[in-house]
Amino acid sequence: MRILVADDDATSRVLLKAMASKLGHDCLVASDGSSAWELMQSGGIDVLLTDWMMPGVDGTELCRRVRHELRDGYTYIVIVTGLTDPEQILEGMNSGADDYIIKPVNPLEVQTCLVAAERVTMLHRQLNQVRAQLEEANLELLGRSLTDSLTNLGNRRRMEEDLLKVHALALRSQNSYCVTMFDIDYFKFYNDHYGHPTGDEALRQVSKCLNRVVRSGDAVYRYGGEEFLLVMPNCDVDAAVAAAERVLHTVNLMAIPHQARPTSPPAITLSAGVACHTPDSDLTIHDLIEHADQALYAAKLSGRNRVRSDVLAFPSVDAEPQVQH
Repeated sequence: MRILVADDDATSRVLLKAMASKLGHDCLVASDGSSAWELMQSGGIDVLLTDWMMPGVDGTELCRRVRHELRDGYTYIVIVTGLTDPEQILEGMNSGADDYIIKPVNPLEVQTCLVAAERVTMLHRQLNQVRAQLEEANLELLGRSLTDSLTNLGNRRRMEEDLLKVHALALRSQNSYCVTMFDIDYFKFYNDHYGHPTGDEALRQVSKCLNRVVRSGDAVYRYGGEEFLLVMPNCDVDAAVAAAERVLHTVNLMAIPHQARPTSPPAITLSAGVACHTPDSDLTIHDLIEHADQALYAAKLSGRNRVRSDVLAFPSVDAEPQVQH
């Protein structure tokens, strides 16, 4: 263990250091409480053997500082003093000390105390390791709960949480942001023709494409089934449409065969609907997603494999027959 001896008496310092070193421990010394506190702040001290009466910072104040201000690991503290009154012993323990040795120091007492110190500090290290492992496991579980298991994109829950933050920030900063709904064209036909395992692989490939193409700071989520939602903070409608067209172009270049679709090309394509929230807009998040979904519907009605953004340009969408996805 690494031990710090804090004592203004040179003889006591030498004796305690010799005893600790003889037992195989690494030992540092400090001639007053202030220098001891500086050494404690540097970290890596397992055991503090401190006198009570010292200039500057006394032993009890040093104990309190260690307990209240140092959070990295656990230091076993022993007050080594000639004060023998029971009330003083209790005061020392209440200040944060783990043990109390009365001067003149008996080597056997020091050895016994250090055995206990080694057990306690080792237990605290093990507890810290377990705590760190639990925190890591909890973070992993949280990540899984917010991630779509098939595509590794954020799921609906993650999308809702992130959209709340994006929306609130846009309102505070008076900036625009956009969302784009993507849908794989004729995906039901694809699944029926190639089977669901192949359909799942197609979803994974399209997801990777979306992640690869979108700009840094944007986020893409699996909205459900073969639908994806792209969230673009600090973005206007023109930039969002350009980004969506870039995604569609990249998917077209992938040329994933889709022989079952009733229209050309015989490959997987996407349709996209863009909606934008501007500083003067009173749209809620739900409204914005609804607008993007209606724009997507308009893109499908007008031939698929294209982007639509101006929902108001399609007043008759609701009157149109249901399209095949």
